[in-house]
Amino acid sequence: MSTERQKFPVGVGIFIVRGNLLLLGKRIGADGEGSWGLPGGHLEQGERLVENAARELQEETGMVAERFTIVVAVNDPVQYKHYIQFGLHAENVSGDPLPLEADRCAGWEWFPMDALPEDLYFGHREMIKAFTKETDDPEDEDSEP
Repeated sequence: MSTERQKFPVGVGIFIVRGNLLLLGKRIGADGEGSWGLPGGHLEQGERLVENAARELQEETGMVAERFTIVVAVNDPVQYKHYIQFGLHAENVSGDPLPLEADRCAGWEWFPMDALPEDLYFGHREMIKAFTKETDDPEDEDSEP
């Protein structure tokens, strides 16, 4: 029996919401090319989740958030890799999304959370599903009775 522990990549996805719209980018040059995914990336050695989210958001979109809240964690053994995925909600976001990593994202678009594209990136699908279910939850205290 091996004493070496398994290592799992940690993915961070960032939920940017304006009204009922969720920001998604068209992936190119990476896994899931042609599908729509959240801004985000891989957690680096020694980096905190919130630091990663702030860095990735700035690098990929040029946007800045005042704070981030962890809203979902997913144990995601998809396709050929087993990932642990964290979804963070970016709050009080300033700026408009720019395609700053044009070799990885063809562009950013806002989608109604109740009409998301069918071709969501496989690595973000479960996080997005959990996030949109939670934000649409009729038991939510901010909902109309």
